[in-house]
Amino acid sequence: MTFTPTPIPSRTQYVLEAIKHAILTARLRPGQALVEAELAAQFGVSKTPVREALKTLAGTGLVVMSQYKGAVVRHVDAAMAREVYDVRLLLEPEALRRSVSREARLEAAQEALDRAESAADRADRSLANRDFHRALYLPCGNPLLARMLDEIRDQAALVSTVAWASVPTWEREAAEHREILRLAVAGDAPAAGDALHQHIASFVRRAFPEEAAPVSPSDVSDGDGPVPPTGRA
Repeated sequence: MTFTPTPIPSRTQYVLEAIKHAILTARLRPGQALVEAELAAQFGVSKTPVREALKTLAGTGLVVMSQYKGAVVRHVDAAMAREVYDVRLLLEPEALRRSVSREARLEAAQEALDRAESAADRADRSLANRDFHRALYLPCGNPLLARMLDEIRDQAALVSTVAWASVPTWEREAAEHREILRLAVAGDAPAAGDALHQHIASFVRRAFPEEAAPVSPSDVSDGDGPVPPTGRA
């Protein structure tokens, strides 16, 4: 028997995407309280779609919910970033090797790469980057492996946007993406997997050197430009 997820109502989806974008552009800062009544008034909806959106965002790791503090935007620090990227290092290169070995079509990866390069802000760029990576691992032939990587997509997007606020290296990462895709399209599964592993590992090393301190709300800018360097996520 195949399980089919229940579709999210349109109002909940609208609120969910709006809150996600606000988090990924730092309009909602790490540690900031997410008050249902305030968000409902802001979006012109009842508290129910806000509550459901926050639950979904908590499930993807962008929001933390507690009995006493309610919902808050998740803090990003070196430990959190390394946990997310450790999972990616273990799973994603192998998933790409399998996709290439299965001669998967990768047009969606090119489309996402183009969208990332023309993105209007860090949030859109980071989400497009996540779509690029997903287009590489989704055809791996193992739905469980793909779902495991899907579960950390939003956390990876949060890590990259906070990192770019401190040290904007997205152009370097875009060049690495183009090389990974070139190798994958050429059918070189081992080289594509190795390039992806190096890409993921080098990003987290640059973003979160071992001595880096946690990222505080004041370290993240409201706009798309850099802020003074701190520990990156």
